[in-house]
Amino acid sequence: MSIIRLTGRQSGFTPLPDEFIENYMAPANGEFVKVYICLLHISFSAGGVFNSEAVADLLSCTEKDVLRALKYWADKGLISLSVSGQGDIESIAVLPVPAPAAEPAVSVRDAGNSSAAPADTSGTQSKRETVLTAERIEELRQNKAVEELLYVAEQYIGRPLSSNEIRRLLKLYDPDGMSADLIQYLIEYCVSHGHKSIRYMETVALAWQKEGITTVSEAQQAASCYSKDYFPIMKALGITGRNPIPEEVSYMRTWYDDYGFSSELIKAACSRTVMNTGQSSFQYTDRILSDWKKQNVKTLADVQALDSKHQSKKESAAKKPAGVRQGNRFNNFPQRRYDFDEYEKQLISK
Repeated sequence: MSIIRLTGRQSGFTPLPDEFIENYMAPANGEFVKVYICLLHISFSAGGVFNSEAVADLLSCTEKDVLRALKYWADKGLISLSVSGQGDIESIAVLPVPAPAAEPAVSVRDAGNSSAAPADTSGTQSKRETVLTAERIEELRQNKAVEELLYVAEQYIGRPLSSNEIRRLLKLYDPDGMSADLIQYLIEYCVSHGHKSIRYMETVALAWQKEGITTVSEAQQAASCYSKDYFPIMKALGITGRNPIPEEVSYMRTWYDDYGFSSELIKAACSRTVMNTGQSSFQYTDRILSDWKKQNVKTLADVQALDSKHQSKKESAAKKPAGVRQGNRFNNFPQRRYDFDEYEKQLISK
């Protein structure tokens, strides 16, 4: 790719927008995140010149990965690309990070599943969307349960809540929403899994609402099933310290529900993924499991049988005699024979 000039103001530092960290970073491929940060760095540094080959060398990835990242962020609305008639990128503009669209109230298990129930388009406003007036917020804060809820939230999050965060938490509570105890457990659950964002808590709350969870015990039971199903797979792929993102959940639900595989088989495919690629890749694991599904694999013994069959084919191919070597432009001519000993004698005698 030719050198491309980025538009953006110049500065001596690279600011990373909070909105990107909270809403765009976690769902994205790690290579894509690094490319986006490079784009910011280039646009805020002198020159503002982007070269995909240089970026690929810097990030130890391929130029194709860089181009895929550009298209990904363009689709997300974080950058805009000017493309020539031949399909080459001519210019890149880094855009303000947009606020993400409102999350649909779907189960975490249904995230990314096209069969999930469609959103309500009847025109009825959700209780979660009710606008709280300043007077109503003040009225709610006189409630002892609400006062305790906000205190607990600040303790877990580790700082005072902003007025916007207070409003969003109270929207979960009023009117006729989650109980204060359930919201407290929601905060505890999210923070214990490394998420202090109120937006993330709202997404989990909507998922619980979809599943009909109304009590702390029901939420604890759902969390237990979630951990039992998903975290062993994450660990087998070498991923620890975070919850799976919706796209990853979608893959795992497909492996369990659509393919009908046991946790044992799925973890075996994950181990092969890491051994073959050196990294965690849900796409690669899915290709393995999809192939096993087509070959009617049911148990680890079936996998071993496939491995043995594949190895036998390789050994048979290795034993076959090599074919007649085809000529090429270098050996299609009569080959000369050189007597190097005679040449050496001639050189010595001179």
